[in-house]
Amino acid sequence: STTKILTAYVALKHADLTDTVTVSEQAANQAGDSSVCGLHAGDRLTLRQLLYGLLLESGNDAADAIAQHVSGSAESFAALMNEEAAALGATHSHFTNPHGLHDEEHYTCVYDLYLLLNAALQYEEFETITHTAKYTASYQDAAGASVTQEWETTDKFLNGEVQAPEGVTVLGGKTGTTNAAGYCLALYSKNAQGERVISIVMKADSGEKLYQLMGEMVKM
Repeated sequence: STTKILTAYVALKHADLTDTVTVSEQAANQAGDSSVCGLHAGDRLTLRQLLYGLLLESGNDAADAIAQHVSGSAESFAALMNEEAAALGATHSHFTNPHGLHDEEHYTCVYDLYLLLNAALQYEEFETITHTAKYTASYQDAAGASVTQEWETTDKFLNGEVQAPEGVTVLGGKTGTTNAAGYCLALYSKNAQGERVISIVMKADSGEKLYQLMGEMVKM
């Protein structure tokens, strides 16, 4: 789901945060074990709200809804993702979908992920969203009824489950986990000297190990 950094970047670059997006049946119908933010076909949200669902709850339903809104289909959006990644110099990556579910042709590396996160952080809204621990989304369903959901970040530094090292302030970033990729985290933080730093851990063998490794890295 670190893929969603690029998904957000492309959306911020090519669409308006105030756009109203209607969730399709295809976007809402995710696999049972898929990470979702609870969207249903016909729900109407702003693009800004979908970005919260994408980056906090890591919603694959939000990713597909965003892709379809920006490019008409997930496939066309993936082509745009690859164009934008290449333009940023992320030449050792290839993307086939907007959410990061496993595909042999979908891959990236630490340096490319750094480039993508650094580019996304040029948008103030991206940093604001990924620094948010909890967000309440209020929108309308297909029947026009009001829906309210609370979405919480998957970043354990931000939700308080794991304490950041002394002197380190976590500013944002994105988690990602699949069986093939292991436990991953692209983190944006400020160290004790006030320097802003991007740190990346990929293929950790457990969630506990992921935050241990990241904690050791950011306190250096």
